[in-house]
Amino acid sequence: MRPGGPVPGGPGSKPKSFLPSLKRLLRRLAPERFVVGAIIVLVIASVVLNTLGPYLLGKATNLVFDGFVGKQLDPGLTKDQTVELLRRQGEDTRADMLSAMNVIPGTGIDFDAVGRVLAIVLTLYVAASLFGWMQGYLLNIVINRTVKRLRDEVEHKLHRLPLRYFDTAPRGDVLSRVTNDVDNVSQTLQQTMSQLLTSLFTVLGILIMMFWISPLLALIALLTVPAAIAVTAQIAKRSKPHFVDQWKYTGEVNSSVEEAYTGHEIITAFGRSREVGREFDKRNGKLYNASFRAQFISGLIMPAIMFLGNVNFVFIALVGGLRVATGNLSLGEVQAFIQYSRQFSQPLTQIGAMANLLQSGVASAERIFEILDAEEQSTDPLVEQPLPDGRGRVEFDDVSFGYDPESPVIEGLSLVADPGHVVAIVGPTGAGKTTLVNLLMRFYELDAGTIRIDGVDITTINREHLRERIGMVLQDTWLFQGTIRDNIAYGNPDATEADILDAARAAYVDRFVHSLPNGYDTVIDEEGGGVSTGEKQLITIARAFLAKPSILILDEATSSVDTRTELLVQHATAALRRDRTSFVIAHRLSTIRDADLIVVMQKGRIVEQGTHERLLAERGAYFDLYNAQFAAAE
Repeated sequence: MRPGGPVPGGPGSKPKSFLPSLKRLLRRLAPERFVVGAIIVLVIASVVLNTLGPYLLGKATNLVFDGFVGKQLDPGLTKDQTVELLRRQGEDTRADMLSAMNVIPGTGIDFDAVGRVLAIVLTLYVAASLFGWMQGYLLNIVINRTVKRLRDEVEHKLHRLPLRYFDTAPRGDVLSRVTNDVDNVSQTLQQTMSQLLTSLFTVLGILIMMFWISPLLALIALLTVPAAIAVTAQIAKRSKPHFVDQWKYTGEVNSSVEEAYTGHEIITAFGRSREVGREFDKRNGKLYNASFRAQFISGLIMPAIMFLGNVNFVFIALVGGLRVATGNLSLGEVQAFIQYSRQFSQPLTQIGAMANLLQSGVASAERIFEILDAEEQSTDPLVEQPLPDGRGRVEFDDVSFGYDPESPVIEGLSLVADPGHVVAIVGPTGAGKTTLVNLLMRFYELDAGTIRIDGVDITTINREHLRERIGMVLQDTWLFQGTIRDNIAYGNPDATEADILDAARAAYVDRFVHSLPNGYDTVIDEEGGGVSTGEKQLITIARAFLAKPSILILDEATSSVDTRTELLVQHATAALRRDRTSFVIAHRLSTIRDADLIVVMQKGRIVEQGTHERLLAERGAYFDLYNAQFAAAE
């Protein structure tokens, strides 16, 4: 892989602002707009019923208090006469309070009326709970569908990104965005959407009821709102960068673990375990510090709002008591208002507590959006030019390419591979050998020039159709977790059992597979556990056999196997190359003596080409490579 510039949306990128990212995340709920509408209706219904509860309970309190006071009064006097008597006795405050009450002197508590009110309240609360359960159920469906679409979109986006992106992106960070960040967004939506909707509508409903009961007390209750908003905004502003760092360092820790796992043997062999452990501790420490600061700072929101709510409660209780004493409010109304004031601070506290979740979720959403916004590989032509049923004549015409525009790797290269011929590409490391075949596969796009297959420009061909015509056997073998049969069949999902066995015999897999516990049904993992390096290579060759490509690319297919296995691989690749155009990249020059054309590359240019005998006779670059290799061997 080649170094490049910073990854679009990588850890060093500047995060987007909170509100635009939150709006973009919420817009992903658009396909569920009708269900979301039903959820909002259910939330409103639940909030309305819950909001009416304290008001009706205040009515019950008034019935109890009125009955208790009425029982203490002289039954021979009416309410008005009792009030007048109190005023003549100089008890104006008591008279004002009694005048605002609905009492009948000598009459006690009407328990039937109290029971009816309580039954209504119970019915309201049961219905509110039912509506709340329904909206929670629907919201769960909406969020899981939305996150599923987001995962699908990220997965499909990864397949549309150019190889250049993955050359410069740390693998662990990409995996963290696709897994951890998507899961964090899901968790954030699950925990905040329902509470946020309920809290907002609860605040609105409670405000209406508080102004209905007493505008003065409502204004007192509202004094804490600007302070709560200011506190939440200031704390959230300071916690946001730490949440961004938290998920950035999570990606770095994942990268460190992934590198340590895949390179475990090398790390152990070179005795670098301590250094790797120190590097992990360093990154883990950064993650700890960022997480601690983010959670600690955002965690200050709830206690700050609770403190403001308690201060507000003191003023409401004091002023409310005076209003009852003067007869401007009933005891039940003050009780209901106090309940509303506590309920009013509760959703504000919940909104404050959700701020840290939102900060974390939006920080993760930004990292996901950075992948979704990354520049994609060029689109395939709308009208594809079909490849003729030729044998695979390949032409490189004045091709130039560089991973970095300032540092070209290949310049002005021209080459023709005739159908059925074997073209060997040799040269020192960094000469551009692998780059050449990567361009043929359209893993990268040319900076200049043209590549044609059977006379057709490959840029006019759909990438998928182009790659169906080409088979690759790489130096680094890749096997997925499954049976040997499944790994061979990966080359052609429609292959029959007979086709799979024929490919296995042609690639000499059949010679060792019967010694395994379950033969072709032996399960191996993605690292090839259970089979040797050479046997893995033979399985990949069988996979290429089954694909039946018209063009074959062999990239150092024998570089990591022993001499005996190399002979098997050479026999297998010789059979595989028959009747198809083949490109062979090789450092072992003894393996390409029978090639129809040997191309010698240096610094992105072809310096020599010809047969083995002709190039040796010219005593040029190939002659020097060949002699240097065998002199070193001797």
